[in-house]
Amino acid sequence: MKTISITSNNLSTIFEQIQNQLGGNLEIKSKEYRLEINNETAKGFVSGISVEPAISYIEYDVVFKEDVTLTYRHDNPSSIHFGYCSKGNLTQSFGKNGQKNKLAQFQTGIFSNSSKKRTFLDFKKDEDVKVSMITVDTLSVSDKELKNHLQETFLLHQENNEFSYIGSFNLKIVEKIDHLSTISQQGLIRNLLINSTVYLILALEIEQHKYDSINAESNCYSLSQSDMEAIRDISEFIRNYPEIQYSLKYLSRKSGLSPIKLQEGFKIMHNRTVTDFIRNVRVEAAENLIRTSELNISEIVYTIGLTSRSYFSKIFKAKYNCSPKHYQNQQNRLAITA
Repeated sequence: MKTISITSNNLSTIFEQIQNQLGGNLEIKSKEYRLEINNETAKGFVSGISVEPAISYIEYDVVFKEDVTLTYRHDNPSSIHFGYCSKGNLTQSFGKNGQKNKLAQFQTGIFSNSSKKRTFLDFKKDEDVKVSMITVDTLSVSDKELKNHLQETFLLHQENNEFSYIGSFNLKIVEKIDHLSTISQQGLIRNLLINSTVYLILALEIEQHKYDSINAESNCYSLSQSDMEAIRDISEFIRNYPEIQYSLKYLSRKSGLSPIKLQEGFKIMHNRTVTDFIRNVRVEAAENLIRTSELNISEIVYTIGLTSRSYFSKIFKAKYNCSPKHYQNQQNRLAITA
């Protein structure tokens, strides 16, 4: 087993330490770091972003060719690590012989501990793993409200100066993580978009902890990893085929989930009921057709699976604050002047 030791919160030092222990080619652009590794130890990428002096983001998208333990140890007991597993799974523990906490795909893990113990993350040989880690130094956070919330929630009431939490499954976070790799802008705009996305990921992870804490004692209905994968698949199917006349019974049969699980899954992933999600997908598909096709409004209504033009106008106006016809006229004027 190989051990990789990280002893700093400073992103530049972290990547220097990882490169020294794993090898690879390191590219640094502004506040972004990307280490490409392809050797006898690992294959993949480690990327990082310095959001502000108190907040950094690191993503490990790597297949290790032997069992690897990544250890965090530094003299700052005020740091909190917000992890999320997009692919595969790994385990976390405090100390070499500490209790093992499994972080599975689509789960959030939040960890903090005293400077006396290391945080261990264990990666299995030949397993394709993608895990993201936002590290926050609460003493240096510029936002006072965020600082107080993090300290009160994750530091002040630690047992043995340790905090470890594995959340329920959340698919909204993986969408935001995937969005980071699609940002193509450069310069200031790129920095602002990246920073705002990392803050949003952090907010979703804090929200997930709050949601789990509220429902921990109520036996609230929970979904498994395979359930959440089915929700994501059926959501994508609806996006691809908005014209189908969906019913809860049809979606339940196609996804293999009960109607109750469907509704709970859509609430967790999209913050909408199944019906609201379908309606929103259709309106967004219609807006795209108005901008990109020569279809008239009646044809668009039929194409997205609706039969009532007046109903379509109502739901379109509720989302875009104007009628479909007015929106189409605006697009045509823009096309003429372009």
